[in-house]
Amino acid sequence: MTEADQRWRELGEFIRKQRELAKMSLRRLSDLAGVSNPYLSQIERGLRRPSAEILKQIADALQISAESLYIKAGILEEDRPATDAVSSIAADPLLTEEQKRALISVYRSFQKVNEGRDSKDRRPDEARTTGVPQ
Repeated sequence: MTEADQRWRELGEFIRKQRELAKMSLRRLSDLAGVSNPYLSQIERGLRRPSAEILKQIADALQISAESLYIKAGILEEDRPATDAVSSIAADPLLTEEQKRALISVYRSFQKVNEGRDSKDRRPDEARTTGVPQ
């Protein structure tokens, strides 16, 4: 098996796992993504190499980042590892887009609350209630 074949097989496995995590049948995903059931089955088994547009449709149906599928397919190069919380959340393939938006929103709201304040400016009881070590 070539490296490219292995990459497509891994992509198919990833799509299948995401579908299973979403508790979605193959038929349901194929309907939502606008592709035929047999074609999606072949993609999941690594037998077909879908276009970027088909990958986007699948990603949208699964509510995951199309970029994560493009990287797994070799269409995009993976950037250096994420170094901040927002990038890490956005890159997590196990989170849905809705979950990512919620986590990022909460994270940014905490940042906004603490904006302009360093840890020595916080009250001691604030650290206990937020669980943030001083």
